[in-house]
Amino acid sequence: MASTLQAIDAFLASGQYRPILSVIKGLRNGAVYGAKVRFPHALVMTFLFKDASLREKFKAIFEATFTHSKNLAAFVFLYKSLTGLLHHLRSEKSQIHSFIAAFIGGYIVFGKYNKVNEQINLYLLSRIIYGLAKLAVKRGYIPKPKGDSFPWFAAIVWGIVLWEFEYEKDTLQPSLQASMTYLYHDSNYWTSLKNFLWHNK
Repeated sequence: MASTLQAIDAFLASGQYRPILSVIKGLRNGAVYGAKVRFPHALVMTFLFKDASLREKFKAIFEATFTHSKNLAAFVFLYKSLTGLLHHLRSEKSQIHSFIAAFIGGYIVFGKYNKVNEQINLYLLSRIIYGLAKLAVKRGYIPKPKGDSFPWFAAIVWGIVLWEFEYEKDTLQPSLQASMTYLYHDSNYWTSLKNFLWHNK
């Protein structure tokens, strides 16, 4: 048994078939990362906001975790496979390869509408908008702000989201609606000390 494990370790360390093995390792890492990220989030959000039986809550948690894990694993597998194929066909790396591979993978995996994919896509959208703004400064397309611009960024984000919540609530994601309702609307109502301090309603 020990010799078999040593032979496997030697094979993996040799670098032979590295592109194929990196795809397999990416598939594994996608599944693990997806589960690690989604399980605690689903656990907290389900028990805070979902009105259902204990069995239904756990079912929702495990379904969300499985979907996130499966989709991230599938995307990493597709992305690494396609970039590897494109590099092989062109005999050189190109920045466009990353975009093409991710575009195809995003369409196939994250283009199927469900709550998990919606949250992941929205999460990435906020990050890339922020990143593109920094890239525009880095490349000199827009001047670097002279002062600290982060307070203005925060002010605009919070101003828009609270206006949208108060007057166009149906346009926001349901989980965000639930969070904001709990924070800003449920805090307007109470009938006793019990639901003022210990319970929401």
